[in-house]
Amino acid sequence: MNNRKWKPVAIALSPLFVAGCVSAGDVEKYSTPYAGFSNVAAKTRQATNKQTVWIQNKKQAEVISKRVHSLVHKKRISASTAVQVALLNNKGLQAAYADIGLSAAEVWQQTMLENPKISVGILGIAQPGLGAFRSIEAVIANNILALATQNQRVDIADTRFRQAQMKAVVATLSLAAETRRAWITAVSSFESISYFNQAQTTADAASELAKKLGESGALAKAGQARQHAFYAELTGQKAQARLAAKLAKGNLTKLMGLWGAEVDYFIPNRLPQLPGRIKRKKSIEMEALNKRADLKIAKLELEAIAKSYGLTQATRYVTDLEIIAGFESERELEEGKRKTITTPQVELEFVIPIFDSGEARMRKAELTYMRAANLLAEKAVNIRSEARGAYLSYRSSYAIARHYRKNVLPLRTKIEEEALLSYNGMITNTFELLADIRAKVNSILLSVNAKRDFWLASANLSTAIHGGGTSSSGGGEATTVADNSGGGH
Repeated sequence: MNNRKWKPVAIALSPLFVAGCVSAGDVEKYSTPYAGFSNVAAKTRQATNKQTVWIQNKKQAEVISKRVHSLVHKKRISASTAVQVALLNNKGLQAAYADIGLSAAEVWQQTMLENPKISVGILGIAQPGLGAFRSIEAVIANNILALATQNQRVDIADTRFRQAQMKAVVATLSLAAETRRAWITAVSSFESISYFNQAQTTADAASELAKKLGESGALAKAGQARQHAFYAELTGQKAQARLAAKLAKGNLTKLMGLWGAEVDYFIPNRLPQLPGRIKRKKSIEMEALNKRADLKIAKLELEAIAKSYGLTQATRYVTDLEIIAGFESERELEEGKRKTITTPQVELEFVIPIFDSGEARMRKAELTYMRAANLLAEKAVNIRSEARGAYLSYRSSYAIARHYRKNVLPLRTKIEEEALLSYNGMITNTFELLADIRAKVNSILLSVNAKRDFWLASANLSTAIHGGGTSSSGGGEATTVADNSGGGH
């Protein structure tokens, strides 16, 4: 067969194998098993000072399982340890990391040329004198438009890949913040129980004394009932506090991804003391705008939509363009001799935009871009507000907790001491002394709640700066002991 007959086919097909090629280095960037994760690990370590891992095989899972066991099994864990265990062991976080791999695989897919379509046809099967067939036709079709827009599609997919990394950062920071808040709530709940125990000891003594005084006729039935009611109400409050503490610890266990023997761990009986001074943030809004991962996600979303808009413009009129190249080889009988004639073929196939001019797609692309731009602007405004609010809550909750520690508790202690001196001098009666003791316990519980609110506000300040979701700085309604004061207005 004459090679010159194939020259037009080779010329037609050559752009399919030359244009749109991606370097091996670019492909390796997206095809590695941990593509993009090093960036996620670095950013989360910067914000949390904790290690995070992406588990992809059984051996890694076993190593992490042993490490988690060594951190929690029959150990008293701190907030820092709880966060580290959650980042290592939470399965939902591992699922979030899988999205990075899916996004990387999508970019990898876009770097590849579309597989050509090959069509082979045989006509005139078993013709006399011509052998098994009369003619054979073969063509190769490839989408030129996909080839021409490959770089744009790779660029868009790469932007989505970077966006997936930032989403993984947000998921990591969110889990870290939620775990820290859960630890604070659980420890605070158990600290409250210890003071409820003190209050119940006082209530028990008052109830027993009221019973004896009632039997001797020295205390009226109303007074007896008042002391018994206080004891009963306090018993109910203590049961509620125990339930809240168990549920809070259960939530912490869930976030750390623990089950089975690993739930055999302990947490401290009380929260850390207030720091000597708080952090000063002069440019809290600017710091948040520079570091917030969710703002970076919104920026990447706008970038991806802008690039998609450019691709829509490039393909407004022609949405499908294929080049078809091949040959037709036909056998003929001429003077009793079989002769073969080979004819090269080149075709161009495209869609004529008669009905769809692409205006609707362009309008959709424009509105999508405008929506993303407005959402980005709104996100920036909200982040500024969240940062200001978080810092205000941080400073105010510190001042409140410090007020209870420096002013309220010393006064209550002084009142209790003076009441005890008066009782020993037989100036006041037993019930007045017990009332002062109950009031002090009540103030201690308020102080515990204020301290809890400060540590929650501190955790929320970090999320307001780095991202990962914020929560209200308060930990719910203040817990107080039952009030046994009678009467009313």
